[in-house]
Amino acid sequence: MVEFNTIDDFDVENKTVLVRVDINAPVDPSTGIILDDTRLKLHAQTIKELSSKGAKVVLLAHQSRPGKKDFTTLSQHAEALSTILNLRVKYIDSLFSNAAKEAIKELKPHEILLLENARFFSEESLSRTPEEQSKTLLVRHLSPLIDYFVNDAFAAAHRSQASLVGFTVNTPSAAGRVMEKELTVIQDALDNVEHPCVFLLGGMKPEDSIDVMENVLSNGTADAILTTGIVGNIVLWASGADIGQVNKDFIASRGYEDMVEKSKELIERFGDKVKYPIDVACEIDGDRVDIDVGEIPNEAIFDIGVKTIDFYAKEIREAKYIFANGPAGVFEDPKFSMGTEDLINAMATSEGFSLIGGGHIAAATAGLGLEDHMSHLSSGGGACISMLAGKKLAAVEALKNSKK
Repeated sequence: MVEFNTIDDFDVENKTVLVRVDINAPVDPSTGIILDDTRLKLHAQTIKELSSKGAKVVLLAHQSRPGKKDFTTLSQHAEALSTILNLRVKYIDSLFSNAAKEAIKELKPHEILLLENARFFSEESLSRTPEEQSKTLLVRHLSPLIDYFVNDAFAAAHRSQASLVGFTVNTPSAAGRVMEKELTVIQDALDNVEHPCVFLLGGMKPEDSIDVMENVLSNGTADAILTTGIVGNIVLWASGADIGQVNKDFIASRGYEDMVEKSKELIERFGDKVKYPIDVACEIDGDRVDIDVGEIPNEAIFDIGVKTIDFYAKEIREAKYIFANGPAGVFEDPKFSMGTEDLINAMATSEGFSLIGGGHIAAATAGLGLEDHMSHLSSGGGACISMLAGKKLAAVEALKNSKK
């Protein structure tokens, strides 16, 4: 039995349905123009289906966060969604003002209304239990106006914020199509892993990746962990290699020194299942230079080296299951994109099941035009990595509890 409701469980005709989507998009701060509409297109299926079934659709979303240059209104998003859906998406520049509430009440079946950026509401930034979030102004004002709550924001599902969990306490709630697909595909992949299974862990968030490493090695899911990026540098340091003072200082400046000790423990526990670079790429006199790990100078490491790329690509091609999170290096710089691009290519040409865990590596995959060559490209980096680390997703737990 599915542990949460889906859209199929409710008759939404002539009902007001509040849909939490994640249409957070890169926006040009000088023009307000959306630079990438991938996430908007992703949620189009859920929105269009509800509208076609006669629902009065109210959209709740966020854009960036306070203090950032792209923290802005959702007016551009409403225009972009209208184009994508080929349906008019109304927009109102408030969340629960009298004008917003009247706009919701006046909706007719099939109509769609986008409310203002949920993070303009200060309580949205607080992480609290669903019961506590149900008492926030946002939930108290909007709950009486809606019949159902649909959470389609998988990319934010690891957060316990008002717009994500508060409505599930007192309103019949369901997962939207994006949420449903992500949870089903990722959980099925984890439950039905075939071996050998390889995890490619990189990027700039080592605490998440090292949690994944510990979880999938401890429970027998992974046969090998291939580390890259800052994760690779940390594990390389933990292995006893001299990675250069500049790289040690960078790791320390980010507060990741304790990750070195944890990585050392994992190497001791799991031995050669934990793989780390055998060479790295640094910038010397403006050029990329590949250097064996025993000879790393006091220069910043920007990518894995060509020997490591070959070594890792072979592991990937021989695997039946491959999970990837995070780029191998500073892939935005053409000199140091080789590691990321070659490993993505190895996954794309592999015959095994391949799952890309959202975030920057998903963007790199899309940039190479290889998203259709992967078994699954997740829309949520943080949520996906939390699932791989064996953690519960707050918004999903709220949906499960709502069904009980």
